[in-house]
Amino acid sequence: MKLFHLSDLHIGLKLYNRDLAEDQNFIFCQICELVQQEQPDVLIISGDVYDKAVPSAEAIEMFDQFVESLVQAAPELEIMVISGNHDSAPRINMFRNILQRQKIHMIGLPPQQPEDHIEQITLVDEYGPIHFYLLPFVKPSMVKAVVGTDEHGNHLSYDESVRRLIQRENIDESDRNVLVSHQFYLPVGTDADCVERMDSEIRTVGNIDEVHADVLSCFDYAALGHIHKPMKVGNEFYRYCGTPLACSISEAGQQKGVVQIQLGQKGSVKTEVLPLTPLRQVRIMEGTLEEILMQGCDDYVSVVLTDKIDLDVIDMQDRLRFAFPHLLEIRRSMLRQADYTMRDFQEEEWDPLRLCCAFLKDLDEDTQEILRDVINTVGEVRK
Repeated sequence: MKLFHLSDLHIGLKLYNRDLAEDQNFIFCQICELVQQEQPDVLIISGDVYDKAVPSAEAIEMFDQFVESLVQAAPELEIMVISGNHDSAPRINMFRNILQRQKIHMIGLPPQQPEDHIEQITLVDEYGPIHFYLLPFVKPSMVKAVVGTDEHGNHLSYDESVRRLIQRENIDESDRNVLVSHQFYLPVGTDADCVERMDSEIRTVGNIDEVHADVLSCFDYAALGHIHKPMKVGNEFYRYCGTPLACSISEAGQQKGVVQIQLGQKGSVKTEVLPLTPLRQVRIMEGTLEEILMQGCDDYVSVVLTDKIDLDVIDMQDRLRFAFPHLLEIRRSMLRQADYTMRDFQEEEWDPLRLCCAFLKDLDEDTQEILRDVINTVGEVRK
């Protein structure tokens, strides 16, 4: 059986207040072309369909058109979608039973009552059944009626909550099993602070949302969402596919793609990343103003100016925006750094001008003259 693994679409996202609708539609068209070309049996979206819990009408329409195009590209395709931490779980869960008849499984809510279980979809190929467990984003407070609390009546940790949810399922490890989940999984013994996170991700204080990845051991493949950079979780077959489109400047230069999985007989899993090419790259360009102006392009660009002198150019922003129509920001590298090596001088022995010049460093004569005039004026006012 052939699977496509996607996650973190973040439809409706704005990058530095720039609407990415055109860029997202461009990527979705590429994905549909890959679906038509490869004809997967299952397409998985592991959470964060939308960027906001209350998406705009335009965002909802875009997702609707995307799903419609997927079905047209592969009429027999099973589409499996779970909610992420950015989504409204009840909204994703709407029309769940009706959509399942159309081979579209939209699962927004995790088990919430003791009699509830993780949504399980079973498909069959020439090697037998494959069980898909669809587990939306979980907070301990959401599932306390199912997994219980600690001895003091407090919510369990994220790790223990997810662990108990999975352990209460009757998973037959002699069959092939796939988990679809949107959480922060870490290999046992890994420090969460060592995992590179993107600026576009929501992070918890103290990484309290981490879940140890050993809980995935009963699955043949784990289609994970939440981390925006493509990443494996201690195993080739437990992986985050990342976002299909850069959602922040910190993702500049990343190769995005769709993970294709081939599930053969039990124990046979092959993965391949099918690359996606964005309409516009996200780039960081560093150099002097004149160097950067010579590299004008249509990409999303963060400009870092390294000029060693102050730029007194009235139309600098206009020139940069003309060279880069999709300019995101302009930053300056540090022109001067305070010199803290001279710690043993007695301040009363230094006049104000000398102190200022020592702190600012490398002032030309004209600037020193202006500074002297300001200091003298302040002195006169104080008298």
